[in-house]
Amino acid sequence: MPEHTLAAKALAFGMGADYLEQDVVATRDDRLVVLHDIHLERVSDVAARFPSRHRDDGRFYVRDFDLGELRTLNVHERRNARGSAVFGRRFPTELGGFRIPTLEEEIEMIRGLAVSTGRAVGIYPEIKAPAWHRKEGIDISPLVLRVLEAQGFCKRSDPVFLQCFDAGELRRVRQELRSDLKLVQLIGENGGGEAGTDYEELQRPAGLRQIARYADGIGPALGQLYTLADIDGHPVSSGLVSAAHAAGLVVHPYTFRADALANGFGDYREMVDWFVTALKIDGMFTDFPDLTRLATARAAF
Repeated sequence: MPEHTLAAKALAFGMGADYLEQDVVATRDDRLVVLHDIHLERVSDVAARFPSRHRDDGRFYVRDFDLGELRTLNVHERRNARGSAVFGRRFPTELGGFRIPTLEEEIEMIRGLAVSTGRAVGIYPEIKAPAWHRKEGIDISPLVLRVLEAQGFCKRSDPVFLQCFDAGELRRVRQELRSDLKLVQLIGENGGGEAGTDYEELQRPAGLRQIARYADGIGPALGQLYTLADIDGHPVSSGLVSAAHAAGLVVHPYTFRADALANGFGDYREMVDWFVTALKIDGMFTDFPDLTRLATARAAF
């Protein structure tokens, strides 16, 4: 079922996830909703329900809809530009009646599950595209912090990691907005980055030391942590994990998927085991918490 729905988060909770991720985007009426992208057309039926509401680029933006309108949409697993499911073996995109939740609703659900199951789970929200949101007339970071504080998340010791790809914005969250939460600098690829963030520089020792001044960890892509040896094709560390640890940072790479293995690995257990035992990562983003727990049974973090 769609990863950005309450049903999917409840399922991940039941599968043993320690933290649940929330990608946070702002609506036209300045509400915060949980959705992977600032766009709607590849994860919902927005084109059928509001066919004339796309922008000149042909895309439908969350920011152009108020919360009431978004509530009418049926959301589904991601489709590509051709309309086919990106992950064909997951919940069928044509089935279900799933809705977009607000950030408050998701946190309240997680709190309720903790009460009913006796198992506490943390949250891992991401501030999506803060520079883009500012151009749209909204400063999203203070709103996110306000909701988190209202829900009881404001101290370093609270079970929350706040993440963002925008290095300048994450630095602002710590220094200007004075958040005491644990912060994680996400690391993407240059060319598609946010607000001029130089991800190659951030991966160097000096860049990692700079990150350590405002954040507690990094969230790199899997491919940034290793290469494949020319002689036998086996994975070899890029050195990024050890360099990050030397700077005092935890490392939470993304995304471990059993149905989309990283290059060089024959099965999911082998892949998870290598990243945990050989690289000694501190945590991971995964779409498969149950399989990940099985894979880490003999290679605990």
